[in-house]
Amino acid sequence: MSTLYIVPTPIGNMKDITLRALEVLKRVEYIACEDTRRTLKLLNFYEIKNKKLLSYYYPKEREKMRPILNILKEGKDVALVSDSGTPLISDPGYLLVTKCIEEGIRVEALPGPTAFVPALVASGLQIDRFIFLGFPPKRGARKFWEEIGKLEYITVVFYESPSRIKKTLSLLKEVFGDIDVVIAKEITKLNEEFIRGDISHILESLPEDKIKGEFVVVFRLC
Repeated sequence: MSTLYIVPTPIGNMKDITLRALEVLKRVEYIACEDTRRTLKLLNFYEIKNKKLLSYYYPKEREKMRPILNILKEGKDVALVSDSGTPLISDPGYLLVTKCIEEGIRVEALPGPTAFVPALVASGLQIDRFIFLGFPPKRGARKFWEEIGKLEYITVVFYESPSRIKKTLSLLKEVFGDIDVVIAKEITKLNEEFIRGDISHILESLPEDKIKGEFVVVFRLC
């Protein structure tokens, strides 16, 4: 029986990959990936050669899914990777996984890197209960956060882009007040940084323009 392997890849530091993930990438013939150039860089780093890379990315998931399914139905294994981190966690893969399950194709998920987990555990906030929101919606954002505000005794963690981080923090301040927040930037990379404090302090800490990096935001609802 063929298997679709869900393989997490490093989110910054190239050494953050499991031995099992490397074993799978070396063994399979086909690797489905968001950006073949990014995946090729990883493969070259670990001297993994002669792989057939299949493009699979949003918003072309349905179109790109069929060739992958055909390969799996031929009895050949496929590894699914994203540009970084664990596939399906704010990355493509859901449609392919559900279709494989529907058609009786084995799916095996490997544990590994994802940005929100190290940000969460290093935040200094209580994390006995938490909710991960991915990227918050652009439309209806205020209503979305007002609904989240109905929760109690839980830590909230989500991703935000450099272009929207200030706008989102300002909205959080309007909805929740000037609460304490932790933002983690460039997790596992050389410029990794945690900024802790109330939202006003964090907004003042961010550059006026040309904000770069990938952000994870964490705060506690009491």
